[in-house]
Amino acid sequence: MTEREGFLDRGDGERLAWKALDGDGPTIVWLGGYRSDMAGSKAEALAAAAGERGWSFLRFDYFAHGRSSGRWEDATIGRWRADALAVVDELTEGPLLLVGSSMGGWMACLTALARPERVRAMVLIAPAPDFTDLLMRPKLEPEALRELEQNGVWMAPSFERPPYALTRRFLDEGGDHNVLTGRVAISCPVRILQGQRDVDVPWEHALMLANQLESEDVELTLVKAGDHRLSGEADLARLVRTVAALRQGR
Repeated sequence: MTEREGFLDRGDGERLAWKALDGDGPTIVWLGGYRSDMAGSKAEALAAAAGERGWSFLRFDYFAHGRSSGRWEDATIGRWRADALAVVDELTEGPLLLVGSSMGGWMACLTALARPERVRAMVLIAPAPDFTDLLMRPKLEPEALRELEQNGVWMAPSFERPPYALTRRFLDEGGDHNVLTGRVAISCPVRILQGQRDVDVPWEHALMLANQLESEDVELTLVKAGDHRLSGEADLARLVRTVAALRQGR
């Protein structure tokens, strides 16, 4: 199969980088995590599986991620939600199988809520819905909170990367898109893969989501030694098996 790639014009001077494989549906759409891009190991593993098995597959970089344009300081959860909807509306047709990692799990939920008639199933890896309020803000030290309150921005440390700008607007706007405020009106089959040694998204967070989904067809797989990335060889094989089984209605 031949991989196509290009840029989706967002109409405001920004554009999103994307790659696609044309094959049998439903189209698998990869939704990456916070500060990740579409060249990560899980996206690559799914692309390889799609190419070998003839699956339709699409991946992209959000605004200010990877090869897409945009200033990081201008990014918000709402902007990334709009990006995800633009990509599925303009670059895909027919039923979708969403695969979301970390923040991508939040984006998958928001996409499924906005396009319930198209989303047939979801695979979520360490899903982090509502992470701005429930996971990020509670970990901020008093000094960081003061910086955000006084200056609107704080330079957040990042493991093995330079510090990055975390804005008060980003945190505040994230709350506008929370889904774990009650029952989550998603009724399609959902499979959740979660490491129990994940220090970024605790396994209890995935369990909360599983319990609040309206769907009765929800399975949560806990990987005892798994970290947040779940990108080891066995983890990637498990991801591909899970996607393949859902495509076959299992």
